[in-house]
Amino acid sequence: MTLESEHSLNLGNYLVSPLVRRTEGGRYAPSVSIRSGRGTSTHDRVLRFHARFDDRDGARAYAVEQGIAWLGRMSQSQRS
Repeated sequence: MTLESEHSLNLGNYLVSPLVRRTEGGRYAPSVSIRSGRGTSTHDRVLRFHARFDDRDGARAYAVEQGIAWLGRMSQSQRS
């Protein structure tokens, strides 16, 4: 089972990278890496999801949506 990063997005100070792996059952499991900073100050948060998809594109789209939503929630909590 390999984990592949596909179609990273630069969103402000963040790099959102959807990750997709094929499960033993043949479905696709999404996760997303959210990276900030540079060099030795890099911080990388990886979110893994329970959802499974029949196709790679569906898993990738879900990972991107969830990564963007997470950044939105973090931005709102920093403004409060």
